[in-house]
Amino acid sequence: MQSVNRFLYGPTPEERVRGWQQRLRTESRHLDREIRQLDAAQTKAKQQLKQLAKKGDAKNAKILAKEVVRSNKQKDRLHVSKARLGSIGVQLNHQLAMVKVTGSLQRSTEIMKLSNQLVKLPQINAAMREMSMEMTKAGIMEEMLQDTLEGLDDDPELEEEAEEEVDRVLFEITDGKLGIAGAGKELPTLNDKEEEEVTDQEMARMQAQLNSLLSG
Repeated sequence: MQSVNRFLYGPTPEERVRGWQQRLRTESRHLDREIRQLDAAQTKAKQQLKQLAKKGDAKNAKILAKEVVRSNKQKDRLHVSKARLGSIGVQLNHQLAMVKVTGSLQRSTEIMKLSNQLVKLPQINAAMREMSMEMTKAGIMEEMLQDTLEGLDDDPELEEEAEEEVDRVLFEITDGKLGIAGAGKELPTLNDKEEEEVTDQEMARMQAQLNSLLSG
């Protein structure tokens, strides 16, 4: 009988909520994986930064430090988004409790606010759009405005890093060899052309890896 009802009327409110909660956990694991990848890329970048500092290659060191700062901001963004996924999960637990009392799902401005914030993150944009549409049909959320949805794809990249923050990162990673304390100092440049070419190739590879992670 239950299978017949599901065929005729679709999933029950409880089944819908359980399904959303499962997908939220899946997206949370996806963000965990992104954070681990950023951590691994940052570890390699910091090791390379120390090598560049020893060689006195301030130019490439600063370029790489900017990538580290960008990845720090991206990790913060991912952690905040993961917390928001958890908050939606908590709100859905409240929905389950209300279903037992009222027999139906209730409108939630908190879930709508969190979903609108999460749909802006490229890594989970598609999943959150799909869940938002399902929750709208289920009566939990109001329909998102079309012009709002269209603008989400143009979410600007992380804003340009402040010079001071890049210098601070340089100073910390290179144990004071570069960065704040070295501002204004002329550092020696590489004389060995072959070694410089190898360094440039390594820099390009590392930048490409970090950019790939940052672009989602």
